[in-house]
Amino acid sequence: MTDNTKPATPTANPQGRKKGLTAVAAAVVVAAIAWGGYHWMVSSNFQTTDNAYVGGNVVQITPQVGGTVTSIGADDTDFVKPGLLLVQLDTADALVALSQAESQLAQIVRQTRTLYANNAPLMAQVAAKQADLSRLKAEASRTADDVARRRPLTLTGAVGQEEFHHAQSQAKSAQDAVVAAQAAVSAARAQLDAAEARTKGSDSSDYPAVLAASAKVREAYLALERTRLISPVQGFVAKRGVQLGQRVAAGSPLMTVVDLNNLWVDANFKESQLADLRIGQKTELVADVYGDKVTYHGTIVGLGAGTGAAFSLLPAQNATGNWIKVVQRVPVRISLAPEDLKAHPLRVGLSMEVKVNVSDKSGAMLAADTRKAPVAQTALYGNAMPEAEARIAQIIAGKSVAPLTGLPALSSDAAPAASERLAQASTPAHHAVTK
Repeated sequence: MTDNTKPATPTANPQGRKKGLTAVAAAVVVAAIAWGGYHWMVSSNFQTTDNAYVGGNVVQITPQVGGTVTSIGADDTDFVKPGLLLVQLDTADALVALSQAESQLAQIVRQTRTLYANNAPLMAQVAAKQADLSRLKAEASRTADDVARRRPLTLTGAVGQEEFHHAQSQAKSAQDAVVAAQAAVSAARAQLDAAEARTKGSDSSDYPAVLAASAKVREAYLALERTRLISPVQGFVAKRGVQLGQRVAAGSPLMTVVDLNNLWVDANFKESQLADLRIGQKTELVADVYGDKVTYHGTIVGLGAGTGAAFSLLPAQNATGNWIKVVQRVPVRISLAPEDLKAHPLRVGLSMEVKVNVSDKSGAMLAADTRKAPVAQTALYGNAMPEAEARIAQIIAGKSVAPLTGLPALSSDAAPAASERLAQASTPAHHAVTK
């Protein structure tokens, strides 16, 4: 028997459904109000980006003169101090050039002293010529007086015509001698003037030829000093590409030194985020290498003068027909607190997440003052000149100076450490492997 009974239809509850929808709408409204309040009170005061990377001074070590590498004082990952010997080039050619320059200087000094010494004989020669001229003038005056006395006596016959003509001949010869003596005095004075013109206003030490030869000695001494490549900064060696016995040219990169104590962060913010960024605003940074457990503190020190695309090797050609708008980014330089770097060292190129507190907008968007101090400077490369000047002074003074047979010792405190490192570098290969 078939059961034709239909199942009961549930009774609709519109009142309950309305209450549910109302609760959902209320929850959405409350969430929107909460989000808006959070954005207005908190989120709007911060700008963030994860397009940020650690930057630092990567000092490239390049030779100023060419040569053959004879020793290498540091390897990758080594810690170096300013003045530490990194690479030594062969000094043979530089020593020969310095010896030639010093010999040339000594020869020119002797020639210059001879030039100055010749002035005294020329002055004596002028004085002698003038004395001869005075004597001949007196003789010419005497012979002229003899002719004047004999002329009236020839009329009375007291003096013969032959004697009178003889006196006239003597007077004429004396006058000719005076003319010749005057020419000799003029010639001697011209020689003296020419010699004094070459030496006037200077002495043998600052004579132009001596100064030029001294400059050649300085140049040769600098070339010798430049066979020794030292570290200009404190840091860690990276990308060593030089090998022992390699012939290197001037300007070729040999290695780099990275100063990890002076790092910064270049954060690339979107162009829509730049309006709130100011110099001096405080930042919090997180490095991927340490995670959220370590927070770095920094300060914005400058905003870039252009987008990254504007300074790229191949700038975008936005005037073409196939144009697609791409959001541009501008690099923002952020300095890091030294104590944070000391506690948790970073490396150049590491990724960072940056959070900038933009609530204080009193700072400038671009730097307004010029820098009053150099970004970096060193006095390590001026140590060679005092020694060169001492050798030049000895040569000019006429003292015998022995030719150099090698480079002078390093004047830096790092010289002992450099010698020790070079001694370690000369150990057998298996010792270097077990280091």
